[in-house]
Amino acid sequence: MDLNLSDEQRLLRESADRFVAESYDADHRRKMASDPLGYSPDVWKQFAELGWLALPIPEEFGGLGAGAVEIGILMEAFGRGLVSEPYVATVVLGATLIERCGSAAQKQGILPKVADGSLKLAFAHSERTARFDLAKVATTANKTAQGWRLAGNKITVLDGHAADEFIVSAHLHDHQGPSGRIGLFLVPATAASLIISDYPRLGGGRACNIELSDVHLPEDALLGDGHDALPAIEWAVDRAMAALGAEAVGIMQTLLDTTLEYTKIRKQFGRPLSANQVIRHRLADMAMQVDESRSMALRAALKVDAAPVERARAASGAKAKIGKCARFVGEQSIQLHGGMGVTEELEVGAYFKRLVAFDTLFGGSAHHYARHAQLGRSA
Repeated sequence: MDLNLSDEQRLLRESADRFVAESYDADHRRKMASDPLGYSPDVWKQFAELGWLALPIPEEFGGLGAGAVEIGILMEAFGRGLVSEPYVATVVLGATLIERCGSAAQKQGILPKVADGSLKLAFAHSERTARFDLAKVATTANKTAQGWRLAGNKITVLDGHAADEFIVSAHLHDHQGPSGRIGLFLVPATAASLIISDYPRLGGGRACNIELSDVHLPEDALLGDGHDALPAIEWAVDRAMAALGAEAVGIMQTLLDTTLEYTKIRKQFGRPLSANQVIRHRLADMAMQVDESRSMALRAALKVDAAPVERARAASGAKAKIGKCARFVGEQSIQLHGGMGVTEELEVGAYFKRLVAFDTLFGGSAHHYARHAQLGRSA
């Protein structure tokens, strides 16, 4: 298997690295952290102009038809800059779910707007009692004469504060009662009886909890024809974990580079820290963990369209391994910087917080080690 990047992929990596290096400095990140919106609308427009919002969208709907590897290249660059724009929520989760589950009319009405930056999406699926079990959904959607009535609560909706529409999962109840199927519904952010509670996330960005109290929707709010959406949800979350793994690799690479540079200029007893053999060993361990994580993230991206069990094992294996490596690299970076590593004067602490947030998003390392083992037994 040839794992070398194609010419187009190299150009994407170079343009993304250049854009992030020029646009995302420490001042910009501090400004976004204190901004109630949490991201820059001007930068979002630039994403659209560069074609990044259209990257995974099929060409027939105004996209570029790229795959998970290209998304990973972009997300790794985003990790280096601690990008806070709602890219994962809108493009990696939202647009791919529309493309996977939506009808032809729904795709035609939504995907071109995502590609040009005029529509932002958020995926509302997690619930308090689910414990990362994607099949456990208590929110209900009851069939009515006019359409559907949704009731329930969702938590940790990524970038929900910025969304124009939510993709909400709910158990379908038709006129015969519970159907046993999960459906996905398009809910406008301005819908009546929809309560949004917004809060900042650890490491940058924002999330929200939403409460649906008898939200009435038209019949065409249901994505697709009402088939069980659970397989599509599992596919989309595995795809998101591969993208987030690539972002974590970018964060870890930045921490490694920053720490290596610091140990070269920081002197103790008249010698640079990097002259100490023990310090060199710790830096080598950090570099090894970064390389292992990059390999796991790439494997997860290459497997996103494989058979469900193979895809899920690759995604969970990457999430578990990268989460463990991320904590090691972050802790080593802070320790080698000494007391300055936890101050706001340096950005090491901000990068470490984003890694901690990554480790808990969609389930921590322990959860995914267990899922990987269970999938192996079932296979």
